[in-house]
Amino acid sequence: MAKGEQWLSRLDPRFARARAVTGPWPTRLRPAGFAALVDAIVSQQVSVASAAAIGGRVEAAGFHDPARILEADDDALRACGLSRPKARYLRALAEAGIDFDALASAPTDEIVATLVTVPGIGRWTAEIYALFALGRADAFPAGDLALQEGARLLFDLPARPGEGALRKMAEPWRPWRGVAARGLWAYYAQAKNREGVR
Repeated sequence: MAKGEQWLSRLDPRFARARAVTGPWPTRLRPAGFAALVDAIVSQQVSVASAAAIGGRVEAAGFHDPARILEADDDALRACGLSRPKARYLRALAEAGIDFDALASAPTDEIVATLVTVPGIGRWTAEIYALFALGRADAFPAGDLALQEGARLLFDLPARPGEGALRKMAEPWRPWRGVAARGLWAYYAQAKNREGVR
């Protein structure tokens, strides 16, 4: 993180300004594997607070274990606060049989390509997994709205950049786009007084 923060700060002084405002950027690393993808699916398109509440109920019900998901009926999954589509996505993930050990050593593009074959896992979810569960320094979930808003604020843009525009904007930040994302989320949290990512 420190190396990436320094590199980005030399590349663009706005990153140095963000670092001065936020302090060290949090890594937010979590253990890789099935449970991390469950948490990523739970976090899709809901607030950080809602994701934490639902995620806590999902974990308490034992649904970080694929066998428990496959044994459960829809009512048990929905009782945790999961929507019908998210319950379906967790079942698809439990049935996918992903080799998480092999995935951990794969290139980031291959990780994303593998994960998006599972119903309910799009590019954002796959990139979030690569970033937070596998610690990939260049994974960049440009579809994240808080990340887009953080870029708008830090770079004083007239409007929040869309996913494509943010990906293009982030090209010069390689190979530290994942570190840049952490900085943008930290800057967003400071500016908005709320977390943009779980």
